[in-house]
Amino acid sequence: MKGAIGAVKSILSEGYLGRRIPREVQMERVRRVIREELTQTQQEILTAYYFGGKNLTQIARERGIHKSTACRTLHRAEDRLKRFLRY
Repeated sequence: MKGAIGAVKSILSEGYLGRRIPREVQMERVRRVIREELTQTQQEILTAYYFGGKNLTQIARERGIHKSTACRTLHRAEDRLKRFLRY
């Protein structure tokens, strides 16, 4: 779980130069963006990777997809999360 918090923290602060938002508010924004702006597949892979402690090989095997597909989906989810959290 510690790694997940660090990953979310880096996503939240990347390129941000303004006033810091309270952590509680930041986490609620992250949850909302994950819930409302990511596809179901992106949500599942992002959650399994950051909060479930699974690696991409495990995720791909469980879903019956190639590892590169899981990796690409995770990166797209991260990019979308970053884009929506900038505002």
